[in-house]
Order: sequence, then C-alpha cells, then structure tokens
Amino acid sequence: MKLKTLVIGGSGLFLMVFSLLLFVAILFSDEQDGGFSNIHYGGVDVSAEVLAHKPMVEKVAKEYGIEEYVNILLAIIQVESGGTAEDVMQSSESLGLPPNSLSTEESIKQG
Repeated sequence: MKLKTLVIGGSGLFLMVFSLLLFVAILFSDEQDGGFSNIHYGGVDVSAEVLAHKPMVEKVAKEYGIEEYVNILLAIIQVESGGTAEDVMQSSESLGLPPNSLSTEESIKQG
C-alpha cells in the first residue's frame, strides 16, 4: 500500500515538473525567435479589381501611418468584396449604416 502511494505521488510530481519545464521552454523559445514578429505573409495574388484600389489604399495607409500593411489591407478587400463593390471593405455596417452605403475612400478609411 505504501509503495503504491509512493509511485502515484512520484508520478504526479514528475508530471507537474515536466509540464512546468515544457511551458518554460515554449515560452522562452518564442521570445528568442521574435514571437509573432516573424510571421511571413505569403505571396497570394489579389484580383485586378483589388489592385485598382492600391493607390487609394496606399494614400489612406500613409495618412494613418500604416504603410507596411498595404498588402494586408488589399487582401482584406479581396476577401470582403473582391474589389467589385463600392464599399470595398464592407465597412458600412460598422457605422450602423445599411450595407454598401460608403464610398470606396470612406470604406477604406473606416475599414
């Protein structure tokens, strides 16, 4: 009986220590390689309709100091409207307006 209790207690202690060490190892490995700052956004193509909005997206991104996110913003436009609707980012509803109520520039600024 004493041996059984000792084995169960030892196993529990081993699992707790192992879990803690694993957690610490994962935590420090993310810090060393930059965590999420090293995420690479692949070269997925967007449609010609979306690319037509690139100058406007660049202009608005510059106004807000987020020029490095132009490609991500274009990808959002691709997903939201394919670049074919006037409200390219489908942003009207976030202002409490009916769908597709914003102009392209207003949509990009709101989105």
